[in-house]
Amino acid sequence: MAAWILEQVQLRWMEQKMNNSKLAISLTAITLGMLGLAFASKPLYDTFCRVTGFGGTTRVAEKAPERVDDRRVDVRFDANVADVPLKFRPLQSSFPIQLGEHGLAFYEVTNSSNSDLEVIASYNVTPHKAGRFFNKLECFCFEERLIKAGETKKLPVVFFVDPEMTDVRNMGDVRTITLSYTFFQTGAFPGAANTASYD
Repeated sequence: MAAWILEQVQLRWMEQKMNNSKLAISLTAITLGMLGLAFASKPLYDTFCRVTGFGGTTRVAEKAPERVDDRRVDVRFDANVADVPLKFRPLQSSFPIQLGEHGLAFYEVTNSSNSDLEVIASYNVTPHKAGRFFNKLECFCFEERLIKAGETKKLPVVFFVDPEMTDVRNMGDVRTITLSYTFFQTGAFPGAANTASYD
């Protein structure tokens, strides 16, 4: 009888040890999977924003649309700096544009410090729902650039508002689109996904 009890205790101990091993393997796999998702989330989120226009993220187009729509919207231009000794402004405050028509706008940036600055610009569009229809053909965003002490540069933006916006039911109330740029020092740039506001 004692041998049988000892055998049963050993069997239960082995079963418990196997269950603990399975649990440890499962928890390790879950932890590694979550770690992998954490590293993949930023590139996936950036891609999601570019594809859908979420958070006012605009699209970069390779060519202009085939048609120009009769509908017009006013495009306003905004300039900001984030703890960088720059003077940054749009050279035009706004202008009307037909959907599908090319627009050309200029910004001006001046390094008002006594030292050279490495900076990068990010952008956003409001209202956020218009982001997926605002396409840029040429832009100075997300490119590191050196602006020498006292230097002034004119920066072009070539864009269009996709005429498909007319066909989307909830876009009828959009009469004004604001294109906003913010300059950061290169080392302080939080990344594309983190510069969008979610109001």
